[in-house]
Amino acid sequence: MPVWLIVLLAILAVVVVALIVLVIVGMKLQKKQAANQEQIDAAKQVVSMLVIDKKTMKMKDAGLPKIVLDQTPKYLRGRKMPIVKAKVGPQVMTLLADPRVFEQIPVKAEVKAEVSGIYIVGIKSVRGGKIAVTEKKKKGFWKKVADKANETVEKNNKATAKKNKKK
Repeated sequence: MPVWLIVLLAILAVVVVALIVLVIVGMKLQKKQAANQEQIDAAKQVVSMLVIDKKTMKMKDAGLPKIVLDQTPKYLRGRKMPIVKAKVGPQVMTLLADPRVFEQIPVKAEVKAEVSGIYIVGIKSVRGGKIAVTEKKKKGFWKKVADKANETVEKNNKATAKKNKKK
């Protein structure tokens, strides 16, 4: 057997093993995420709160309780998270928000929100206004490149179709 064929088969075997490992790990993570979501849904309550401020900031700078920081993995402590400061009853609290919900939360407005512990899961209603609809995000670099490539392919297909019609 030629050397290049042996190398190619070895690389192919490594890629197949890597894909199998990724599928197994992905399935385990999916099960774990589903179990966590069930716990969040079981513990959520509807709470009326006055939103004071909302920012994306690092967890260690947000003023969260020490026990929350101790339970958070070290690699996530430096990551920016959506933080909401709100007055719940007589107490001012620092809460974490789901990224999809974070965009909808109005500042300096009273909101009825679904809260599970210190995590804002959803918004039920906003007093004196509407729930903000999330705007489209800016396209990333790779999305722009893919769209441009698709446009080019479509233009080429139309041009070839016109040429074929003329013939």
